[in-house]
Amino acid sequence: MYAARYQRLSSKIQYISTSLYWGSVYCIVPKIFDVMKTYSKGQFIKDVVAGIIVAIIALPLSIALALASGVSPEQGIYTAIFAGFVISFLGGSRVQIAGPTAAFATIVAGIVAKNGMDGLIVATIMAGIILVIMGFLKFGNLIRFIPYTITTGFTFGIAVTIVIGQIKDFLGLTYPAGTATVETMDKLKAVVLNIGTFNVKAFIVGVVALAILIIWPKFKALDKIPPSLIAVIVSVVMVKFIPALSDVNTIGSLYTIKKGLPAVSIPSVNIDMIMTLLPDALTIAVLAGIESLLSCVVSDGMIGSRHKPNMELVAQGAGNIVSALFGGIPATGAIARTAANVKNGGRTPVAGMVHSVTLLIVLVVLMPYAAWIPMPAIAAILFIVAYNMSGWREMISLCKTSPKSDILVLLTTAVLTIVFDLVVAIEVGVVLTALLFLKRMADVTEVKSWKYIGDNIDENNDPDSINLKHVPKDTLVYEINGPMFFAAADKFLDIQTVSGSKAVIVRMRGVPSMDVTALRSLRNIHAVCKRHGAVMILSHVNEQPMSVMEHAGFADEIGRDNFCANIDAALEHAKNIVEG
Repeated sequence: MYAARYQRLSSKIQYISTSLYWGSVYCIVPKIFDVMKTYSKGQFIKDVVAGIIVAIIALPLSIALALASGVSPEQGIYTAIFAGFVISFLGGSRVQIAGPTAAFATIVAGIVAKNGMDGLIVATIMAGIILVIMGFLKFGNLIRFIPYTITTGFTFGIAVTIVIGQIKDFLGLTYPAGTATVETMDKLKAVVLNIGTFNVKAFIVGVVALAILIIWPKFKALDKIPPSLIAVIVSVVMVKFIPALSDVNTIGSLYTIKKGLPAVSIPSVNIDMIMTLLPDALTIAVLAGIESLLSCVVSDGMIGSRHKPNMELVAQGAGNIVSALFGGIPATGAIARTAANVKNGGRTPVAGMVHSVTLLIVLVVLMPYAAWIPMPAIAAILFIVAYNMSGWREMISLCKTSPKSDILVLLTTAVLTIVFDLVVAIEVGVVLTALLFLKRMADVTEVKSWKYIGDNIDENNDPDSINLKHVPKDTLVYEINGPMFFAAADKFLDIQTVSGSKAVIVRMRGVPSMDVTALRSLRNIHAVCKRHGAVMILSHVNEQPMSVMEHAGFADEIGRDNFCANIDAALEHAKNIVEG
């Protein structure tokens, strides 16, 4: 008999263990292995076409975002090639397109300015390792704990910083040597102080490029051709073939364009560098995780699919590590490029891989021609990128319809992102959100005493008489509703004994949880009851509060007999104490 029971138990344990193992394994299996089971030639053709079109869109964006990040133009291409390929191959999404994004521009620029390229490489590799660990620890499901107000706030703040950073090139301003332009406020100050160097020629090129970017998408018949590509071509023609505009700054006049594949770069690392760059690495990891998973959620809605969040984090980590080793910058899922992929027929990770291979061919063959692109055109492209990512309509809507506490978090995060940086903004935003949440929970918790018959209340005429119960003489009844935790601990002071009271009932049916601070308050109430010669009775204590009391020894301290299953039992127990 015992052998049979053991065999059944062993089989159950083995089944559970196997299920958990394969469930865990499934979570870290790239999406490409799922979609390849039903892959067809027709879908391959669609993926190739979509990948090429997305590459055409990504080319000017990658260059523009690299320049906005304070690195050379080709490094944006490196990122889209290496990180884009790895993330598509290992990713948890069917259609995610990864590469450099505007969200990282100010962060990367700050790291490069303070710690150089070696610092950026180390920070990106550290961020990649953090993302891989997050994926294997199944942190992908925790994205829902990031408040929408924070993501909206810092996204808007990043958009504003991008616009401020591109005013110089759009207006053709010239700064004196040594002008500080690392922080956003420094950039804005430099613009104001040097507005007298305004270059009309650069402004004309920028306005034409911006007009194309705005007007071109309005023609539905031309929506297959990326407006950024047209803006680049037109601005190049203007600067190349109109003599009056020939002195407008181009990428080639300010930067040296490298052709061909980069070599693997492994910087020297020490513990001091790691500790210095750890906050930046955490910021990159968190931001990459948030943006990539948000992009996956958006794309899931477009194609009716479901991504693997933990696998996506692992892929993002691996992609960033590879990108850094080949001289790239941080990468994440790009919502706009992902949407373009879906719009043009891409339905599997093959499209993202084709996008990277196409950019690789461009890098090897056509990269020297990128030197012809005027800087005002790059600025115009980034203006549109910032506008599209800003979510200003959502900002206005939230400010009109949200509670004041949410508006406070939203505006605080946005302002801190602009004035300081994303690290400060997220830290303060999360702390502020947590504090406001605690306040809300504390406001929900209430302690109230019962009404008593005889206290100017006529039981027959009282509309709530159905809820009234007979309370024994010299007995007080209090009811707590809501979580009992430190932020609401002061409310428990409302529970008081009256001289002559022999029993104090605390009804806890509406208490789902309790922490040690609340337990300390209960202990104090119990001590006061003992001093006045009263017995403290607890009614309907739920599982979690009971567990806290038992572990702390309070259940034995108050006496197991003084725990009652319901209010009727508690009143009966109080009656026995009073009469006994």
